[in-house]
Amino acid sequence: MRNFLNRIGNGMRNFMIGRYGSDDLGRFLVGVLLFLIVISFIVRNPVLQVIIWAVFLYSYFRMLSRNYAKRAAENEWYMQKTAKIRRFFRIRQRRFADRKEYRHFTCPGCGQDIRVPKGKGHIRISCPKCHHTFEKTV
Repeated sequence: MRNFLNRIGNGMRNFMIGRYGSDDLGRFLVGVLLFLIVISFIVRNPVLQVIIWAVFLYSYFRMLSRNYAKRAAENEWYMQKTAKIRRFFRIRQRRFADRKEYRHFTCPGCGQDIRVPKGKGHIRISCPKCHHTFEKTV
């Protein structure tokens, strides 16, 4: 049985050679697909089923495609369109992880996020980007 599973795994690896595979857009499409499937359990709608199949087929088409340049361009377009949203959540995640040891301030001059250790009292902060100076209590 183990030999059989190894052969299947090797066969899949060989099949995927030269194909595009998974990327950020593909993972997003799978997330949308799972969300739509959950919604379809609640709302029985044939149009929703068609949309689910379209997203499913498109995501697999992208994964199995041999046109690497076109799929990479699609992924780059997706990454550019979602850059601000991803940055917003990345900053919030970093602030949440640092909340016990650091305070985060935004520079009034340029909007740069500045991380300052907690427990320092009243301090003068100098922005590393625009060198604007402001005072805060940490």
